[in-house]
Amino acid sequence: MKEIPEQHVKLHGFNNLTKSLSFNMYDICFTRTKEEREAYLEYIDEQYNAERLTTILKTVSDIIGAHVLNIAKQDYVPQGASVTILVSEGPVVEVPQESYSESPGPLPDSVVMALDKSHITVHTYPEFHPDEGISTFRADIDVSTCGEISPLKALNYLIHSFDTDIMTIDYRVRGFTRDISGHKLFIDHDINSIQNYIPDEVKNMYDMIDVNVYQEHIFHTKCKLREFDLDNYLFGYTKDSLSEGEQEEITERITLEMDEIYYGKNLV
Repeated sequence: MKEIPEQHVKLHGFNNLTKSLSFNMYDICFTRTKEEREAYLEYIDEQYNAERLTTILKTVSDIIGAHVLNIAKQDYVPQGASVTILVSEGPVVEVPQESYSESPGPLPDSVVMALDKSHITVHTYPEFHPDEGISTFRADIDVSTCGEISPLKALNYLIHSFDTDIMTIDYRVRGFTRDISGHKLFIDHDINSIQNYIPDEVKNMYDMIDVNVYQEHIFHTKCKLREFDLDNYLFGYTKDSLSEGEQEEITERITLEMDEIYYGKNLV
C-alpha cells in the first residue's frame, strides 16, 4: 500500500508517529582579551537568557498549534540557560490544505495544526578557546511532536530568532500508526530534504550539505554562512582598528573555527 498524506487516510485511533526536530546554531566571535571575552559572554547571557528563550519556545508552540502545560526554565552560573516546555493538543484555529507540503513554515501570529504528548526544549552553551581568542555560543533546540504536524513548520521562525553563523539541523520520524485495516504507516508526509522547509532567501545566504537516510526517515542538513565580513566577528571594535596582518590572522582563525564546526572534525 502506497503511503499517502494522512489527511486522506482513515486511521485506527490516534496518530502515533513521533517527529523530532533538532536545531543547533552557532555564533562565533573573536575576543582578544579576557575582558572582551567576559563582555561577550555577558552579552550572550543577556540576549539569550531563560526569559527570552521561553518567549521563543512559546512562539514555537503557537506556530505548531500546541497548548502549553508546563514550563521549567533556569539561568546558570557562570553562564548558559535551559528551558523545557511540555505541550499538549491545542485548539486548531486553521488547518491549511498545504500543511503536508514541503515548504517553509510560518513566522509568528499563525497556527498550523495541533499535536499531543510533546515537548520543546532549549539549552545554551557559551564556550571559549583557552589560547586563540575564539568565543563560541551554541544553542540546541529540540521540538518533538506526536501526531499529525511536523515540527519542521517551526524551523523558519527558529532561524529568524538567532544570529546564526552555522546551523546543524536533524529531523527524524519514528514509530508507526495504523489505518483502519491495520496497515502500518511509518511516515505520513513526503520529504526529501530539510532544505525544502528553509526559505530561499535564507538558503541563498548559506552553503549547505545534506546527509539523509531516506529508508530510515532520517534527514540531516548543515549550513554555513557564505559571505564573511570580519566586522561581524569583532566585539566592541571594527577591523579598521587592526593592521592588515592582524586582520588576516584573525580571519584565518575564525574561518578555521567555522570550518571545523561545519565539517565536524579538527582540520589542523
